[in-house]
Amino acid sequence: MKDLDIKLKYDWYERSVQNPESEVDFMRLWFKKIHGRFPTTLREDFCGTGAISCDWARRTSESQAFAVDLDPEPIAEGKSRHLSKLTPKARQRVKFLEANVLDKRDFKVDVVCAFNFSYFIFKNRSTLLEYFKTVRDGMGKQGMFFLDLFGGPESQKIVTDTKKLKGLTYYWECQSFNPINSECTFAIHFRDAKGKKHENVFTYEWRLWTIVELRELLSEAGFSRSMVFWEGDDDEGGGNGEFLPSEIGENCDAWVAYIAALV
Repeated sequence: MKDLDIKLKYDWYERSVQNPESEVDFMRLWFKKIHGRFPTTLREDFCGTGAISCDWARRTSESQAFAVDLDPEPIAEGKSRHLSKLTPKARQRVKFLEANVLDKRDFKVDVVCAFNFSYFIFKNRSTLLEYFKTVRDGMGKQGMFFLDLFGGPESQKIVTDTKKLKGLTYYWECQSFNPINSECTFAIHFRDAKGKKHENVFTYEWRLWTIVELRELLSEAGFSRSMVFWEGDDDEGGGNGEFLPSEIGENCDAWVAYIAALV
């Protein structure tokens, strides 16, 4: 998006779709519930600005994070937006890596996350399996891998969802969906406080993976088991923001869920 300032672009994105604090809380909580201790090391794949990594590192003096992304633009912005706001000691516990998530690492971590549906970029089964195997190889004996995903009939329709924020309107548009191979195009648009609409600020060429496909691939990659976290109902036809383990999900028109895979 050439007419939009880079800092403004990422500020709007983070305001609209990210909540690093709650996602760090979620990962730490469930790791402790299962393993009896808090995790210390995180690898944030497809990290963007690394907001999750920076929030992770600030939690405790033992918390260390590796933020991995191929694109230098969000990494540079993340260092300015988030890393610079940490204490000097906490900054030393975050390492940004401009690298491919498919590359093997020479370190192991407690937790790996791939959020904002970023791994949907892998459109064929063999590449996604390769990625999951790389994640599995990069984890310790008590490792957990966290993913988010979305689905439901509404997610396959050519529609635009709108969310109003203070001084900003956010648009999430499904621009195309191919039912034969589940490949799709999504875009984020914004309308600023002056009423100007900024089209295609972020665009995504993805494959829409299903929960059952992902769990089968995670098992093939060597994870011992996986858990699905389904969102609770707010009694008004929407989600309440609370995600709990479940093997039964309501057949909603649109849903967001998490998967945690255990070593």
